Amino acid sequence: MSSFLKYHENSSVGVDEATIKDNVTYYKIKVKVGSVNWHVMHRYNDFVELHDKLVSDHGVGKELLPPKKVIRNKTPKFVEQRREALNVYLKEVLNYLKLSMPYEFAHFLDFHKYDIFFLLTDLAKTLYLEGDNLLENAKSYKFTPLELHAISERLKMACPPTEKQDQTYDFSHVLDFCSQLRSLDVEGSYEKYGTSNIILNELQFDFIPFKSLVNLRILGVPMRCIQSVGSLRDTLVNLSVLTATVISLNEFLLVDILHKEPSSIADTVKWKKLAMINFGNNNIENVDWAIKLVPRLQHLSLSSNKLKELCDISSLHELRILDLSMNSFSLCEKWHAKIGNVVKIELSQNKVESLRGFSRLYSLESLNLGCNVITDVEEVQHICKLPCLEYLWLTANPVASIIDYRVKVIEQFNSRMSEICLDNERASEKELDTARVLQALRVVKEGKIPTFLDNHTSHSFNKS
Repeated sequence: MSSFLKYHENSSVGVDEATIKDNVTYYKIKVKVGSVNWHVMHRYNDFVELHDKLVSDHGVGKELLPPKKVIRNKTPKFVEQRREALNVYLKEVLNYLKLSMPYEFAHFLDFHKYDIFFLLTDLAKTLYLEGDNLLENAKSYKFTPLELHAISERLKMACPPTEKQDQTYDFSHVLDFCSQLRSLDVEGSYEKYGTSNIILNELQFDFIPFKSLVNLRILGVPMRCIQSVGSLRDTLVNLSVLTATVISLNEFLLVDILHKEPSSIADTVKWKKLAMINFGNNNIENVDWAIKLVPRLQHLSLSSNKLKELCDISSLHELRILDLSMNSFSLCEKWHAKIGNVVKIELSQNKVESLRGFSRLYSLESLNLGCNVITDVEEVQHICKLPCLEYLWLTANPVASIIDYRVKVIEQFNSRMSEICLDNERASEKELDTARVLQALRVVKEGKIPTFLDNHTSHSFNKS
């Protein structure tokens, strides 16, 4: 982004063209600072208002601005003459004020949108006036990568000579706000920012100023933009990195670590409080060893990635919720050896064919397998003895289209059939009655006593 303090000798301004919109003439001003450029549109009256301030407060010559003209001021010839005069005016004013760059002139040229120092001056004022309320309402605050880049770069500078004496604009207000902020959103883009040639996702920044951050949501920002996570490893509880083309979890978890080999990783890089991770809508094909850096993890969401197999994450002893929806899982073999005591699994919109791999997940309470390719209702036999399972989704599988699908699924849970919530709906009394009949028929066929009669039969036998 722009840094006028650094490149003031390599800066220019000019009025390139004039356009008429709704019978009003606007002059397009092009600003260039180093390699950064942008444009801003102003009417002649805006120039007059600026000029009055510059004359009264900053010693600019009153005669520099081209005079007003009441009649025939919209003819092409006059508009072009005025454009040329305003072009000369801006160049002379910039040359005269470039060392001090007063606030009014900087705002007129939109420096507060694209330049490090002037953007932070405006941000400091906003946070000075509203910072306490923003912190108290506990809502997430959104910083652009441009603002984070400006903060990071400003921390590398000595106090600029143009720093305002008014404490309202002091950079310390920004740092104080960041150090207390608990929830942060960062949203990137590959589009040009505003009217400039700045691309947000080409700017680097760090999280060093954030000392109390608990919740962090990063949307569409490539990990190469992040230089350091600062103290987030000690404070962060909830992390979302979405639509960021991430291919590996360690792209963020180890973003500021030079040597990423497992043997070189110390306990100091572990995320001490991180309980929820959401890396949805990325390009992750494997859950790598870096997941071990999050020992307190309770909720892992990797929805909408490219996963086909699940690695061993049994070391995550506190993991309870696993969201793997919208991936490419087909065979889920021996998951009890891979995921420990998970209570909720989301696997909708995959390619799962069998339930065999879930047969020993004895802590499982909820299993969502909607929109897969399960065809045989007898697959339910693999999970019907899970003691804690209460919620099951099989909707939009081929099996869900067979006659009496719900009854045939519920029936297999035997004495627990009334406890099962299938496809977000518990069985009706009619379905339960039909299931009991089916179970009785099954038992007769197999030569066993129906489970729903077990207690009654035993009681009658003992009584006799």
